[in-house]
Amino acid sequence: MQKNLSRFLVLIGMLMLQACAAQSHLVQDELETVTKENLKYYLYYPEDYFDSEQDFALLLFLHGGGESGRNVQEIKKSGPPKMLVEGKQFPFLILAPQNSHAKKWWNTDAVVQLLDSVVNTNRVDKKRIYLTGLSRGGSASWELATQYPRKFAAMAVVCGMTPLPYAHWIDKDMPIWVFHGDEDDVIHVEESDRMVEKLREMGHDVRYTRYKGVGHNAWSRAYTTDSLYTWLASQKRIK
Repeated sequence: MQKNLSRFLVLIGMLMLQACAAQSHLVQDELETVTKENLKYYLYYPEDYFDSEQDFALLLFLHGGGESGRNVQEIKKSGPPKMLVEGKQFPFLILAPQNSHAKKWWNTDAVVQLLDSVVNTNRVDKKRIYLTGLSRGGSASWELATQYPRKFAAMAVVCGMTPLPYAHWIDKDMPIWVFHGDEDDVIHVEESDRMVEKLREMGHDVRYTRYKGVGHNAWSRAYTTDSLYTWLASQKRIK
């Protein structure tokens, strides 16, 4: 009898220990974090910028993954920076930062800090700030449009991707132009198809250029479309 009682007490003790071990503890605390980002960039000034006292528009350009984390001159191989090297003139400032991480997404908070610094130290019309990006930079453009919906007057996205729910956070007063190749095997054209359809359902002003027979390098055609820059330059935020 006494032996059975001892076994029973041992069993009860083991169960109690297991119950105690299974208990979790929720602890509230906080930690102030600091993230630093070293952003190299190019800044283009129009020919008449230094001979005028007027405020100018500014285009923020975000390159793709292929130029990330390399020599900063790599970003001259595509988009507006490439056209500048080839002698193209633009009527607005162009800010072209470099994503310093080869395998990471753009740090959009750091990009906005750079943008704000450039805007505040130059004669920039804050109602005429335009946004564009290709591939990984196109995806970052969608992200910026959701995080800072009142900052940009217009946006052009080339073969980018974004979660469909982001459509609900994008400002309806900001016109958008989307470009994508229908044979893109890196970021499928359906990414843009779905987003454009959703935005149009919600009443957004969206243009869509869907290139037939074009792969991931849709930017080669998109950024040589003169009407793109005419369209951008005509946009201005009302509020």
